[in-house]
Amino acid sequence: MNDVKRQSINHNIFTWESLGDIKKGRGDLGEEMPVLVYRLMQYTMLDILSREYGNETANEHFRKAGYLAGTEFAKHVLDLNVDFDTFLARLQARLKELKIGILRMEDFNEDTGEIVLTVSEDLDCSGIPITSETVCYYDEGFVAGILEVYTGKKYDVREIDCWANGDRVCRFRGVIE
Repeated sequence: MNDVKRQSINHNIFTWESLGDIKKGRGDLGEEMPVLVYRLMQYTMLDILSREYGNETANEHFRKAGYLAGTEFAKHVLDLNVDFDTFLARLQARLKELKIGILRMEDFNEDTGEIVLTVSEDLDCSGIPITSETVCYYDEGFVAGILEVYTGKKYDVREIDCWANGDRVCRFRGVIE
């Protein structure tokens, strides 16, 4: 008889704990994996969702998933009790450390809260073929979730430049809704 106590977890509902103990579970392989594998999962999932529900709905679902990831990332990985400049510097360091991308703030309007950020070497699209479109819907949600958790204000974040439309960085504009 198996003496292992089984937890009842619904894997279709995300919690931070459902990420598990990666170090324990991947003792030989470690925590890192090639970007190719991440993109293989991302782009095949987006393909299936687009075929089933159409591009606009699929993109919105990716944005929502990114938002959930961003809110949880902010709550569990970032220090939310620091001033804005310190928060941004630590966010930059974490994104680089985790090899998500290299974040830079281009502009921030203290009066309106509008922000323009760039991400170079973006996990989602740097190096993909040019298709004359923006493709980082997940990242839009991810950034919006992080900004909302830190500021307490709901942000709408849209990509305005992308590797896929010929730029060498992804540029995002966030505005308070």
